[in-house]
Amino acid sequence: MAINAQEISALIKAQIDNFQPNFEITETGIVTYVGDGIARASGLNAAMSGELLEFANGSYGMAQNLEATDVGIIILGDFSDIREGDIVKRTGKIMEVPVGEALIGRVVNPLGQPVDGLGEIATTGFRPVETPAPGVMQRKSVSEPMQTGLKAIDALVPIGRGQRELIIGDRQTGKTSIAVDAILNQKDNDVICIYVAIGQKESTVRTQVETLRKYGALDYTIVVTASASQPSPLLYIAPYAGVAMAEEFMYQGKHVLIVYDDLSKQAVAYRELSLLLRRPPGREAYPGDVFYLHSRLLERSAKVSDDLGGGSITALPFIETQAGDISAYIATNVISITDGQIFLQENLFNSGIRPAIDAGSSVSRVGGSAQIKAMKKVAGTLRLDLASYRELEAFTQFGSDLDAATQAKLNRGRRTVEVLKQPIHKPLPVEKQVVILYALTHGFLDDIPVNDILKFEEELYHYFDMHYSYIFDTIRMTKDLPEDGVLDTAIQDFKDHSFFNV
Repeated sequence: MAINAQEISALIKAQIDNFQPNFEITETGIVTYVGDGIARASGLNAAMSGELLEFANGSYGMAQNLEATDVGIIILGDFSDIREGDIVKRTGKIMEVPVGEALIGRVVNPLGQPVDGLGEIATTGFRPVETPAPGVMQRKSVSEPMQTGLKAIDALVPIGRGQRELIIGDRQTGKTSIAVDAILNQKDNDVICIYVAIGQKESTVRTQVETLRKYGALDYTIVVTASASQPSPLLYIAPYAGVAMAEEFMYQGKHVLIVYDDLSKQAVAYRELSLLLRRPPGREAYPGDVFYLHSRLLERSAKVSDDLGGGSITALPFIETQAGDISAYIATNVISITDGQIFLQENLFNSGIRPAIDAGSSVSRVGGSAQIKAMKKVAGTLRLDLASYRELEAFTQFGSDLDAATQAKLNRGRRTVEVLKQPIHKPLPVEKQVVILYALTHGFLDDIPVNDILKFEEELYHYFDMHYSYIFDTIRMTKDLPEDGVLDTAIQDFKDHSFFNV
């Protein structure tokens, strides 16, 4: 078949006119070293600090050290089949995590990938894991209480929305229980909770998740887990991923409670990475920027101004001490960054005082601003009563001849300690806390045997629910005590109609 030269020419011209060049330009480098969760690569001259890099095996890394001859990379995933000589390429994106409503109720790793076996998470939004904290003019002072449901905290060391309150103590002193109870207490309070588990055993995280599910708290909680079996880079990045998820809600005008359990393990993971990346070790082999590691994380917790929606992030960072040494390096760093600390003592815990809060060492730098008016009135003298009781207790253990005033103080102190005890996973609404603390500070418990205090408290709530529920409603709605005499009459009525009538 004869083909016309003009037809061929027209066909070639049409092909040239319709040609679309499809070049993909990527900057690549060569892996020169790999091991223990970090890699080095040469050739990535334009890489950005914190940039996401992709390895040949599909794993991702984050540019951490930008040096003259190579880039130090922390590997966020499996590094067992990455070899020297492999290609690593830039993505052009700063490390980010998925954020949004779809994450609520799920358990995810620090990359935002689900690890609970419930399928993919349909998120569309992303936020960088590292962002600047809100500036001074973008913040508001802390003025709303973040109720934990624990009498010992809400009365003695109150936490406000937007505050950073450190929980510090030895292992096995009830730190995680306080955080879980605080999360349980946010039910129906329009607060989103994020629990970041750093370096925990997977079985432990599973237990906490099941507890949250049992009490219906998983419906408003995101769990971010980097377990002890994960590489160090994931333990290092986990808190930043959690706070990035929290910021998405804060800038929508919502309130968030975030728990970092615990930052001691993050500091150790960061020390490991820094030493592998050949950063110079400083005090106790931690790198010089370990203070900045936690300050840039915790400064992102804030109560933002109304112009930015008025949302807040309240942080409960944990630090584990060794033999109660709060003067250790990481402990003193985080104490200086936060707005107060709740110090848990092992000897209190072992003697049955739970939560084992040491009222003498614990402090909230927000104080009464984070309490409703009713709580301020009933808890005003509580800390002093407790402090004088501890002092008297120490002096009187060697003598038995006490005057009436000293004996009265000791009796009140014992009852105060008993009232502040609370069973695990039973947070109390603030109106019930106010009623029992009113009964304590106004002498209604002075004639009740110490061993019967918790029983008295339980039955008092039940009696009020049946006969005086309007008192609870008044405290909850007005944030103040009912008019003079109402509470006294109601508590005395309960005592007259119960087996506590003595």
